[in-house]
Amino acid sequence: MATLPITKRGADKLKAELHQLKAFERPAVIMAIAEARAQGDLSENAEYDAAKDKQGFVEGRIQEIEGKLSAAQIIDPTELHAGGRVVFGATVELEDEVSAQKVTYQIVGEDEADIKLGLVNINSPIARALIGKEEGDTAEVQAPGGLRRYEVVTVSYR
Repeated sequence: MATLPITKRGADKLKAELHQLKAFERPAVIMAIAEARAQGDLSENAEYDAAKDKQGFVEGRIQEIEGKLSAAQIIDPTELHAGGRVVFGATVELEDEVSAQKVTYQIVGEDEADIKLGLVNINSPIARALIGKEEGDTAEVQAPGGLRRYEVVTVSYR
């Protein structure tokens, strides 16, 4: 299996979710199934069906997270020494060449991406256009509204 890049913060978030699922969600579902079984006939027992569905979801999510963590290449952006180049984990301040509007993005893994928080997926068009660039370089991004050009203002590793 190929390794998946993830920031230390993203890995910690997945580990916390895994702990929540194993320590709290899984036991709660087991208890709900036991209570539903105690009610008798399972063929028309909606509580039992709902508990079994939730159990399937919880177990599936546990397997998914364990798989992602086992394939993860955890990268701590604060320990990067990329010489001012944009790499995975870097935080980049950009200026749109047309509107002069400035935006800041951090390039993160697939599970961490949240554009509202300025976290962009490594596989997104903007991240792919930025990788390898340095301060002062221009990145061309094919956006839904057409080609956009951004100047790389600063690159930091935080």
